Amino acid sequence: MTATVATPRAPVSHAARGNALTGTGTLIRFNLRRDRLRIPAWLAGIALVQVGGAASYPDIYPTAADRFKQAAIMDSSPAMKAMTGPGHGLADYTYGAMMTNEYLGFMVIFAALMSVFMVVRHTRTEEETGRAELVRASVVGRYAHLTAALATAAIASVALGLLIALGMGGLGIETVDWPGSFAFGAAYASVGLVFAGIAAVTAQITEYGRAASGIAGVLIGVAYAVRAIGDVAGNALSWLSPIGWVQAAAPYVHNDWLPLGLALAVAAALTVAAFTLGNRRDIGAGLRAERAGAAAGSAFLGTPAGFAWRLQRASVFWWAVAMFCFGIAYGSAVDVLESYSDNEVVREITKSIGGATLVESWLSMIISLLAIVCTIFAIIAALRPRREETSGRAEAILATGLSRTRWVATHVVIALAGGAVMLLATGAGLGLGAALTSGEAHYVADVLGAMLAYAPALWLTAGLAVTVFGVAPRVIGLAWALLVYAIFVVYLGGLLDLPGWMLDVSPYTHVPRMPAEEFTATPLVILTAIAAALVTTGLLAFRRRDIEAT
Repeated sequence: MTATVATPRAPVSHAARGNALTGTGTLIRFNLRRDRLRIPAWLAGIALVQVGGAASYPDIYPTAADRFKQAAIMDSSPAMKAMTGPGHGLADYTYGAMMTNEYLGFMVIFAALMSVFMVVRHTRTEEETGRAELVRASVVGRYAHLTAALATAAIASVALGLLIALGMGGLGIETVDWPGSFAFGAAYASVGLVFAGIAAVTAQITEYGRAASGIAGVLIGVAYAVRAIGDVAGNALSWLSPIGWVQAAAPYVHNDWLPLGLALAVAAALTVAAFTLGNRRDIGAGLRAERAGAAAGSAFLGTPAGFAWRLQRASVFWWAVAMFCFGIAYGSAVDVLESYSDNEVVREITKSIGGATLVESWLSMIISLLAIVCTIFAIIAALRPRREETSGRAEAILATGLSRTRWVATHVVIALAGGAVMLLATGAGLGLGAALTSGEAHYVADVLGAMLAYAPALWLTAGLAVTVFGVAPRVIGLAWALLVYAIFVVYLGGLLDLPGWMLDVSPYTHVPRMPAEEFTATPLVILTAIAAALVTTGLLAFRRRDIEAT
């Protein structure tokens, strides 16, 4: 009699049984842990600007007459409609209506950017670096990565909406009531959810995280432009834009939740589309086939500088285009500034900034803000070597005999020179917009010079990023600390009446605020010297530390 030996059957995992969401909860917790600094920074930054700005309105517009005058400007100026929105509740222009008209349409852009960066970071970037493939090799469902990324963005968006709602409602400002505040916060959350869905779709199309973020970023700009054109023309075109939907909700005026419901429905549809598209591709691949390159590269491409430029040239181009457009948009508002000349608070602000006219004071303030935005590009470009390092590509490049210093220096040069290009593009747009609107051609040269004066401050901030990369790459988030602080000083320094030493920490406060102030070279020379020292420190530190790869 023969005995039959039963072969033990291997346990079947949930993923093998077809559960495509296995491991989602674990990945969500992992994402939240990875973003434990990023998410609070995004939420705090957006909420501080929104709530802090709202708190200043009773001082700037203390009477109904002041608010009515602002409403008249909003109603009559196409430039103001393009920059802010269609104008809800202008007949009885309360503080609540002012929040909807003058903040919501612009500030929700940052909620959109937060969601885009978050979703791409946890989907396409993970695939690009190969980490997603390693995770998927374990007991993780096919849809777990995308679901976890969308859930992380949703948690951040809803948290932002609640924070905004509680902050606005807690101000105790007349007409900024709780129902309107929750609608206001829901508008932020809705835009975040829509663009999380858009980013999830773009992450399926291309195989590179930078391209996925870039496409989604362009769509944010398109949404803003479509909303602006529709509002100026007074037609239904605004309803093709997610930003137009949340403005149509008109918090504090109508509190119409139907447009927000439309935003949620579109976000759900985009989520379904992202999962459907994800089924049609392999991990690491994109739906859009990459264009075949040339049979042979140029001689310049074979150099360290040429290769670094090839990696960053698209970013330089699109950032320059975007900053030029931003400049044009702000420059076109010059025509309405004289309407504020008899506002007491505006006169005080003008006096504190300096300048012979309100236009000069306003341009000086806008130039400082846009210079800080240009610095974002410089920091991203300066930190490109860190991305190459963590992906493992730097190790292969440095194995060729290329020195570490030369490799990093090529990217630093692009960051510093590219930052100056951003200042030029912004200044050209701002000066051109101001000149075309006012009919005074001298604004082009004046604004260009004023923008370029911020180059040393930009270089110093980018130099700090290089230092952090070289000295303490594991806390690379510190590279953004000085820029975040500079934004805090610009937006809330005056409101909080910060002492002089706190203002002086920001390099941007040392730049002469032209055209309102006279040019002074000494602080710019000092800032440039500090920037050079920071870059040198970063390069020397990188030569002495180990290469890290994840």
